[in-house]
Amino acid sequence: FSSSGRTQKQVLDYVKEGGHKKVQFERKHSKIHSIRSLTAQPSEQHTEVPKQVSDSSSFAHGGDNDAAAVQSCRQGKELKASTEDTGQHKSPSLKKSPKEGRKVDGAVVSTVEEEEEAAKDKMQQNRPQSQQPSTGSLTGSPHLSELSINSQGGPSVANMSLSPNLSPDAKQSSPLISPLLNDPSCIRTDEEEEVKRKRFPTEKAYFIAKEVATTERTYLKDLEVITSWFQSAVSKEDCMPETLKNLIFSNFEPLHKFHTGFLKEIEQRLALWEGRSNAHIKGDYQRIGDVMLKNIQSMKQLTVHLWKHDEILIELENGIKNSRKLETFCRDFELQKVCYLPLNTFLLRPLHRLMHYKQIMERLCKYYPPSHIDFRDSRAALAEVSEMVVQLHGNMIKMENFQKLHELKKDLIGIDNLVIPGREFIRLGSLSKLSGKGLQQRMFFLFNDILLYTSRGLTASNQFKVHGHLPLYGMTIEESEEEWGVPHCITLRGQHQSIVVAASTRSEMDKWTEDLQMAIDLSEKSSGPAPELLASSPPDNKSPDETTVDQESEDDLSASRTSLERQSPHRGNTTVHVCWHRNTSVSMIDFSIAVEHQLSGNLLRKFKNSNGWQKLWVVFTNFCMFFYKSHQDNHPLASLPLLGYSLTIPSEAENIHKDYVFKLHFKSHVYYFRAESEYTFERWMEVIRSATSSASRARALSHKEPHAY
Repeated sequence: FSSSGRTQKQVLDYVKEGGHKKVQFERKHSKIHSIRSLTAQPSEQHTEVPKQVSDSSSFAHGGDNDAAAVQSCRQGKELKASTEDTGQHKSPSLKKSPKEGRKVDGAVVSTVEEEEEAAKDKMQQNRPQSQQPSTGSLTGSPHLSELSINSQGGPSVANMSLSPNLSPDAKQSSPLISPLLNDPSCIRTDEEEEVKRKRFPTEKAYFIAKEVATTERTYLKDLEVITSWFQSAVSKEDCMPETLKNLIFSNFEPLHKFHTGFLKEIEQRLALWEGRSNAHIKGDYQRIGDVMLKNIQSMKQLTVHLWKHDEILIELENGIKNSRKLETFCRDFELQKVCYLPLNTFLLRPLHRLMHYKQIMERLCKYYPPSHIDFRDSRAALAEVSEMVVQLHGNMIKMENFQKLHELKKDLIGIDNLVIPGREFIRLGSLSKLSGKGLQQRMFFLFNDILLYTSRGLTASNQFKVHGHLPLYGMTIEESEEEWGVPHCITLRGQHQSIVVAASTRSEMDKWTEDLQMAIDLSEKSSGPAPELLASSPPDNKSPDETTVDQESEDDLSASRTSLERQSPHRGNTTVHVCWHRNTSVSMIDFSIAVEHQLSGNLLRKFKNSNGWQKLWVVFTNFCMFFYKSHQDNHPLASLPLLGYSLTIPSEAENIHKDYVFKLHFKSHVYYFRAESEYTFERWMEVIRSATSSASRARALSHKEPHAY
């Protein structure tokens, strides 16, 4: 039991309940030695993270710690060993050493589309393939950098051998996937899942409480990006003034300390709820409201730190503006795989988390009848956190706009003063612009005073070059489909220039027209025309870049294939780039909804052409699913941006025949995900729908209304 990640009592309970009868195979003992050698080392990656009390259960009901993951992986391998012929045991996928897995882990974050393609190739070809990672295709990813460090915090040897400065010719010829995410030997059996499913609570309140725990784990990891990873990197470089260091870390460290204790309390309560304690006292612990009330009241003592977050964000951006050294340092840190979102997004996480507590407590209070033992504490906790949200909400809205302007500034070149007082971001997205050369794809950025249009040219920095701008003051919008013979087409007439643009669909054009008209009305009420914006962009009809629009395929979400040779790396999978490739748009309201719709937890994933289900820890945030092997991992192994994807339920013809399964598809890419319960299934559907069906302004303002699946 010492190597299984369970206590002796848990193993005895497991045996008493007949769990040991699941694996009734004679041949596994002859192969168990080699299998253990494969699974023993990966858990070393997480030795610095203490095992949590509530993690001894498996997939669907809380088996989240690394030891349990390794154990389930080991069981999967034993089951597979008993049913496969001996020839397959020699395939590279089962012979990978943990060091190889860590090498991939330390160098590449793949997109799931590429994993899917590789899985497809693997099924079509029966010959062995090397699983060594390629570094050629994904180096536009923000997670690939020579500054990357491994999970122990030291220099990563893997990154030295897979340096982004390698020429494309030096890359490996194998499929660009993470073996850790695609190892068929870790696919769990359905019988194993059903046994686990029957052993744990099924009431909705339990799963609501469990959502508190799973999302708190992600929140704590996000805090550690600042308090651990960023602070460690800052301490090694003399690039940040002491006053700024003190401002950031003195306000984040108390939050990290508090939420570490909070998570421990929640997980201990879940362990009691699940019955991993004395049965006669179990009934007193099947609730979460008392724990939430106690900790939310304690959080009120920390609001002094939350009020400082706007100052932190402003001072950091001012420091970056005034110091080239700090700017380079922050850009390089963002390229590390642990910084899976823009750096300044992590600075707003504490404000966002309060909203999540409020939503969770609202669901709990709605579920409980007034006579329930937990109702009173839950309602009191909801009142307390609602008061904090109201106090900080205005500050958060202001900071989100400030953060978004600075994030967009990094994606654009040819701009002097994008961030000015009073400017508000409204919508960004891909539209086709009519010119002398026909319709050409352009990226448009709408603010409350100006409309920018840009192209993704053959620039070394992977940014969007501004071609021109139209002040909204005095602008008119005209329908012009008949005039130009182009579907979903409008003419924007400014005081000095007019342009003709077309959207990919009628709904996209309706969203643009709605937001443009609103912004024009706002600009008419303001003091007058916007200040001069551009640095030195030539007039649109003479722009030398008009014919150099980069016609990359939509699947290449991680920037150009020659990005290994870049002198100035830049995040290649931002929302702007995803909108460009998926030919869609998002608004500031969509971003605000996305902040509210964040979720973490275990899901089982299946590709369209694969046979088994694979257990993954999934974090959904910023319109994107991030995939981890375990919740203890410090960075994602792959990601799937969901803008443009469709969310549906599998049809009978797809032969899934499992409960709580949803389907994501975009063009030829199809993925199935399986949740643990009806509640978690509905929650995943709810949050993913917020990203896959970008709303119009009218619908977004009432986004809490129920939707049909």
